[in-house]
Amino acid sequence: MSVHITGIQQVGIGVVHADQAKYLYRDLFGMDVLVFDDEAEAKLMTRYTGNQCFNRRAILTMNLKGGGGFEIWQYLNRTPADLPKDSIYGSPGINAVKIKTSCIHTARAQLTSYPSLKISPTQSCPNQGLSFTVTDNLFNKFQIIEGTDWFKNYTNSLGGVAGVVIGVSNMERSLLFYEQLLGNVHTVLDIKEKIVDNGKEQTIRKVLLRKNIANAGAFSRLLGGFDIELIQLLDEQPPHLFQNRYWGDCGFIHVCFDVLNMDGLKQTMEQNGYAFTVDSAGSYAMENASGRFCYVEDPDGTLIELVQTDRVPVIKKLGWYIHLSNRTHQKPLPNWQVSMLGLNKVK
Repeated sequence: MSVHITGIQQVGIGVVHADQAKYLYRDLFGMDVLVFDDEAEAKLMTRYTGNQCFNRRAILTMNLKGGGGFEIWQYLNRTPADLPKDSIYGSPGINAVKIKTSCIHTARAQLTSYPSLKISPTQSCPNQGLSFTVTDNLFNKFQIIEGTDWFKNYTNSLGGVAGVVIGVSNMERSLLFYEQLLGNVHTVLDIKEKIVDNGKEQTIRKVLLRKNIANAGAFSRLLGGFDIELIQLLDEQPPHLFQNRYWGDCGFIHVCFDVLNMDGLKQTMEQNGYAFTVDSAGSYAMENASGRFCYVEDPDGTLIELVQTDRVPVIKKLGWYIHLSNRTHQKPLPNWQVSMLGLNKVK
């Protein structure tokens, strides 16, 4: 299969107060590069918002140490539904986001200084090294893992998004979907184990899929490789984390992949029975960034966003942009050019 997916661009996080979340994730995870801050109507997403069009604010921030970013998403004319407090770890949907670190012990010491966080003990996971879990004051879970590829050598030990943990109801069906979508992934872990969540013991099957740096795509060196960890509860089948809630409500609303050749990916997925549910067709505009975005659902209805970027602002006041639509090759951009994104800071 041709290279279509070149990295995790961002994970969408629905919040009540976008500014508070923007500063929180800047301080916790070094998400201090501001790519865009946009207000508009979410016209193309009405199938996931009760057939109503709502105004929203979307903020994309990143960490130039390496990894994907966060798209912080807030309704402007609707109060979002809260993340279910009684949800079971392993429920269908995005359960946690993986954040990579260059030193697990330094990262843990750094995050322990925030009293609002709930932090698990450090544990060892086969083929993934040491890790621990952080639950923020918005009840979102982040798995801090050891990273191996970096774009910038910052003193901050924490980088960006390096994967997601997705609950599924049927492992074999979901594996087929993600292998078709991602292409060129390999399975590094497939085990059954016992976990305890909210005082209740559960048996799960865990499969860890890994995609190495694609070395194709403008931002692939920044985004790096990533893991998709699929977990299936074997003792019960709880509802999806977004059952009876809208896209954009509180929690992890989607994982977004950076895409080359959207038409080719769309054809591949449709040939395998996975239709795109949203397609911006020509282009989208998020403040001064533009491109094409699409959505596809995994077998449980978890939303996967796909973005083919045409233009990214560097210095908007000077009209300085990174233009990608007319590139005749798929090579990564020079590091100095990608580093220019760091001129726009979360202040």
